[in-house]
Amino acid sequence: MENNLNIMIVSDEDTLMSQLKTIAETKTKNVIDVKSNEAIREMNREMAHIVIFVQTDNDTSVEVVQMLKIINSNALILFIANETDFTLLRNMTRAGVDEFFVFPDESSLFSSRFPNIVKSYSVKKASNEETVATTFGRGRGKIVTFYSGKGGSGCSLLASSFAQTMKLESAAEVILIDLNGQYGGVETLLSIESNRSLADLLPVIEELNESHIRNVAQTEEHSKMEVLISPCDPEILETLNDEFVAKLLRTCRRSFDYVVVDLPTAINELVVTAMEESDKIYYVLTPDTPSLKIMKQYEELSERLGLVLTSRMEIALNKLSKDYEVKQKDLLNVLRYPVIASIRQDTKGLQSYINQGQPVRKQTNERKMIPFAKDIRKFARQVAKQ
Repeated sequence: MENNLNIMIVSDEDTLMSQLKTIAETKTKNVIDVKSNEAIREMNREMAHIVIFVQTDNDTSVEVVQMLKIINSNALILFIANETDFTLLRNMTRAGVDEFFVFPDESSLFSSRFPNIVKSYSVKKASNEETVATTFGRGRGKIVTFYSGKGGSGCSLLASSFAQTMKLESAAEVILIDLNGQYGGVETLLSIESNRSLADLLPVIEELNESHIRNVAQTEEHSKMEVLISPCDPEILETLNDEFVAKLLRTCRRSFDYVVVDLPTAINELVVTAMEESDKIYYVLTPDTPSLKIMKQYEELSERLGLVLTSRMEIALNKLSKDYEVKQKDLLNVLRYPVIASIRQDTKGLQSYINQGQPVRKQTNERKMIPFAKDIRKFARQVAKQ
């Protein structure tokens, strides 16, 4: 069995979905089934190597397949039509479909050919992994969100410092998106002054591309990373919806290697959408009992909302100090999720940077760095290895 392959079945018909799932599970255990309107979001969330796509009734098949190919250009797409149609075959081939079948006429043909199709793809995939060096891939950037259910945990500072460091420490294209909404905050930490915000992208959201984003984004002076500032106005914030956030993040994913998102503590449709689109959720946790209790409540709420945290959520311990009664070793014994970073309490070193609105990193090879900056650099390097 090709257990290292992920297969996604896209169908709005339950009976056909069940039939295809039975066939797919003969080759791998990693089979997920989704409706056509959820396919793009699921592909962003969990990369699928092989996609079995059943023709939709609302003529969106071409558009969805094109998006799936943009997200993962190496994906093998098997398209199943409900009738023989040369025009559809031509359009789907142009969209990126690799194999075309007509059901129910060719259902037995599909069953017999499927094992060989999977085997051939698996061999090709293994060969590519051996010969091609790992590089930052255009068109499939990584979305990482920073979130904490408790205010004052240092989430915005960690997000902005992480993005700044990732830009300085690598050749990656990095964009920082502030979704804090009412008050923003990232622009203050990075000394950015501008009347433009991500809300200015609303009129062009349907045809959004990299050019639109770079025209609105601000370029941070030292690292040259792009920053999309939050609209510091509740009324403007109300004009944005989950569809806007989803399209913004997907476009950024295609244009940047790392999309770093700073989220507010409040859970709303914008925050939930950002989390659903994320490859990693870094939960910022301070070493105290109230923070642990709030994180537990966040986990329970995520379960009720259907947010999948397993394999996606990691903990960034912040403000670690000998003065806290709760120690890091105590936290490691109670946390359900892995700890990706340990950031020391560094009030003395950070205070002047925060008051002056200056980033903690300005150059690639800085000799003197405060403890906080050293911990963030270690954090960024750890993420870059993943």
